[in-house]
Amino acid sequence: MRWAVVVPVKELPAAKTRLALPPAEREALALAMAADVVRAAVACDVVDGVLVVTNDLRAAAALAPLGARVVADGSDAGLNPALADGARLARNLWPRHGVAALAADLPCVLPAELAGALGAAAAFRTAVLPDERGDGTTLLTARPGTDLDPRYGAASRYAHVAAGARQLERGAWPTLERDVDTPDDLAAAVALGVGPATRAALDSRD
Repeated sequence: MRWAVVVPVKELPAAKTRLALPPAEREALALAMAADVVRAAVACDVVDGVLVVTNDLRAAAALAPLGARVVADGSDAGLNPALADGARLARNLWPRHGVAALAADLPCVLPAELAGALGAAAAFRTAVLPDERGDGTTLLTARPGTDLDPRYGAASRYAHVAAGARQLERGAWPTLERDVDTPDDLAAAVALGVGPATRAALDSRD
């Protein structure tokens, strides 16, 4: 199965506030993580299209040259409406493809691990991959002809499973599960191995 991937990117001043960094450093790091996610998705051999949904002009300017199609979040009503709108557009652009929502804060993600998770997800109408902590969601998928039903928020893994998504095996794709919200998360990501944009952003702080 071939896939289209939707990556939602917050406006940078509101992104990753729990990292407790100076605003300029925090915004640069959030953008760098999104860049590594987009690069990995574009390089994934089962992905034919990457759609970034954002209202941040700086993010749009940085991510489009990486191979993503960038669209505005027209509803501007939060993450779930942004993903639902992005999924509908992706379905129009790539009607025979599965659609996957991929978090923008996965600086370690490898194209091969994304391909493996999408391959496993292809067996189910909808599927969800939990984050490292186990209660969040890093990847949500829908087969062709099935609507993506994003239910992000507190304990989104459980909300997605309750809505019918099949949970994918935890621990099989560690770089796809290592999201970053807190300083401890960031340290764990660095230990696992972050992508080049994130590494450059971190080096610029040192």
